[in-house]
Amino acid sequence: MNTAVLPATQAAPAPARKRRRVLPGFAPTLGFTLFYLSLLVLIPLCAVFLKSASHGVEAFWAAATSPRVLASYRLSFGAALLGAFINVIFGFILAWSLVRYDFWGKKLVDALIDLPFALPTAVAGIALTALYAPNGWMGSWLEPLGIKVAFTPLGVLVALIFIGLPFVVRTVQPVLEDLDTELEEAAASLGAHRWQAFRLVVLPMLTPALLTGFALAFARAVGEYGSVIFIAGNMPMVSEITPLMIITKLEQYDYVGATTIAVVMLVFSFLLLLGINGLQAWSLRRNGLDGKR
Repeated sequence: MNTAVLPATQAAPAPARKRRRVLPGFAPTLGFTLFYLSLLVLIPLCAVFLKSASHGVEAFWAAATSPRVLASYRLSFGAALLGAFINVIFGFILAWSLVRYDFWGKKLVDALIDLPFALPTAVAGIALTALYAPNGWMGSWLEPLGIKVAFTPLGVLVALIFIGLPFVVRTVQPVLEDLDTELEEAAASLGAHRWQAFRLVVLPMLTPALLTGFALAFARAVGEYGSVIFIAGNMPMVSEITPLMIITKLEQYDYVGATTIAVVMLVFSFLLLLGINGLQAWSLRRNGLDGKR
């Protein structure tokens, strides 16, 4: 009976070839990232904080809490939050219509949504002012009804809604496109009404995207200047936004006052965005989507 003769020694397996990467390794990439981030973000922010604190706590507090500045905080943050909330509602409706329905002029509507991205902010402000002024197309209809938009806080809100709407639509739209309609059909087959299917199936999956759109719209609105400055009217204690107060301080060579207001805006914006991101993370964990990001 013949038996196969096994070789006494076997050749060692060839070592795995090291995969070549186009970009450099971790250390150079991390070093460049930190350098770039420090140059553009960290160093300027540190300079703002140091400049605002250069005259002591009392001067900082006096500049940050003057009545005129406090009124600008209320207008800027209040209008930005309200505008972002309105944009979430109507931005969701627009995204839903563009994804779920076919209608005449759909591509035109989809293109017009990006108009605030491409339009210079000063042009947007002039256009809105001409539209909502008492002698404008819309203002001439609203003035007899006792509704004054231009040169009032309501005009600030309109401008912030205009520039923030695309952020919500473009954030929610791709999520809706990836959402399978079979989930709603399955809910309907189990006896759920349309509102129940939307509230229990669709809305939980869209909540992280809606919160992201809200955060982006708020972040854009809270520091907006060009599109607001024309329609606001800039009346002290009434329609002055916080970015205008910073520009005013700079024109008066009050650099400490300008950086103080900037620091307050930065801290409040950071805390609000941190809370929104926390809600987004909680929503992802609650709906079991954290591992799918």
